[in-house]
Amino acid sequence: MRSQSFFAALFVAVLTMPALAQNPPASPPTRIRGTVEKLDGQVLTVKSREGEEVTVTLAPNVTIRYLVKKSLADIKAGDFVASTSMKGTDDLAPESLMTNATVSGVTGAPQGQTLKVTYKGGESELVVGPDTPIFGYGAGDMSLLKPGAAVFIVAPKKPDGSLTAAGVTAEKDGVKPPM
Repeated sequence: MRSQSFFAALFVAVLTMPALAQNPPASPPTRIRGTVEKLDGQVLTVKSREGEEVTVTLAPNVTIRYLVKKSLADIKAGDFVASTSMKGTDDLAPESLMTNATVSGVTGAPQGQTLKVTYKGGESELVVGPDTPIFGYGAGDMSLLKPGAAVFIVAPKKPDGSLTAAGVTAEKDGVKPPM
């Protein structure tokens, strides 16, 4: 079993994985992090963090969500979590790990709480320090897609190169999706 410092969002994969499981993309999806330039009907233009303009067509039934600050007390056995972590006690860094797993228990530890998690092919313990940001999702609407708002989008690429998205995570009340 491996121990990891926990850092990231609670329930991140809950909303995105079921959609991808129903309609798996032919190629790896494009991950877009940036700010909204404009929304014209169902066409969203985003200035990516790399500086390029990206156009994404939003599905007619697009899900808009935002992050809500949570605490470790909100995490219970049976919750599905996504965590970005490092092996050992290091802080978040470029070689971080992403773990999507189900919580099987929460226990105390000298350096913080420990989440015991299980995932396909294994189990792990995630050490959650007192300063670890923890987030859940809130249901939003198209009004969050205003110019300047930070967004995170996972968009499958069609054979013609265009991007479509069934969901967008948007900034709300100053809380930005991971950029």
